[in-house]
Amino acid sequence: MVKVIIESVQLGFQWPTIDPFLFCVHHLDHYPAGNAAHGPAESLAGRNIGMDFEGRDGWRMYHGDTVPGFPAHPHRGFETVTYVRQGLIDHSDSLGAAARFGRGDTQWLTAGAGIVHAEMFPLLDQGAPNTCELFQIWVNLPASRKMAPPSFMLRWDNEQPVLTDGMTVRVVAGELGGESAPVAPPDSWAADPDNEFAIWEMRGEPGTALRLPAASPGVERMLYVFEGDGSLDNGEELRPNSGNRLDATIGAQIIAGSEGICALVLQSRPIGEPVAQHGPFVMNTRAELVKAYEDYQATQFGGWPWGQSDPVHDGERFARHPDGRVTHPVSASL
Repeated sequence: MVKVIIESVQLGFQWPTIDPFLFCVHHLDHYPAGNAAHGPAESLAGRNIGMDFEGRDGWRMYHGDTVPGFPAHPHRGFETVTYVRQGLIDHSDSLGAAARFGRGDTQWLTAGAGIVHAEMFPLLDQGAPNTCELFQIWVNLPASRKMAPPSFMLRWDNEQPVLTDGMTVRVVAGELGGESAPVAPPDSWAADPDNEFAIWEMRGEPGTALRLPAASPGVERMLYVFEGDGSLDNGEELRPNSGNRLDATIGAQIIAGSEGICALVLQSRPIGEPVAQHGPFVMNTRAELVKAYEDYQATQFGGWPWGQSDPVHDGERFARHPDGRVTHPVSASL
């Protein structure tokens, strides 16, 4: 038997990644009904407000104190890709961009030379639970692009192809089965097709199958099983709650187990450069990290044009781009 799984590990809150992916976390919070301020209509007593990551009662406030989420914070030297399965996110940034997005939408934020943004999780339903589920993935930028101009991009659910071939797969980035995701931001490592960059989110009912094609030599692939379990067609097991580094040069069929399977695939050719990371900045050297902190202290990366650090928005899903354009998904529903 030719082995496809190179390594398999049990998943925790933050998932292990491969170059150029720096960070991947699966946020799943079963928030209760909301209050008039879009926060949880429950007592916050006993929570470490400002740093609530415990998951008490199945949900977290993160760095928020009224609304769950991540108030204004800076980044430099990489990109964030945020794909939402359930719930909504209110985005605001130092470019003046704002958005309410979720339910299959993806935001791609290139921090480049520097950006400040906030990501809040408003609880809009005051009469029922407000489950929020999303993946946030940090993608490194090569040295030649780390100081690129920051940019904001939003892809609505209907703009990202869905492949239905045994399993259902949303092609968030890259190409699969003849379906191609929208073009990545121009300074992204994902923008070069030679890098075979891909993000695929798949869901399979019991017994369904999906074939992952062979990639070129040098390309890396991680498969994260976050619900259910399954196996490969060579008999190797895909255990529940596992991260599996695969030999991407071997095509492999994924077969859903008796409870079905939900999985995320991250794939790319590595950048292969030194990584110096501290908090919200990712550079190539320690000296560049020191410069990032100095620049942020001096300029605030353009300043914060919002009246508060944790803004929330009103109405239906929308995106207001830095140039003032406003876009909406095809469906006008929340």
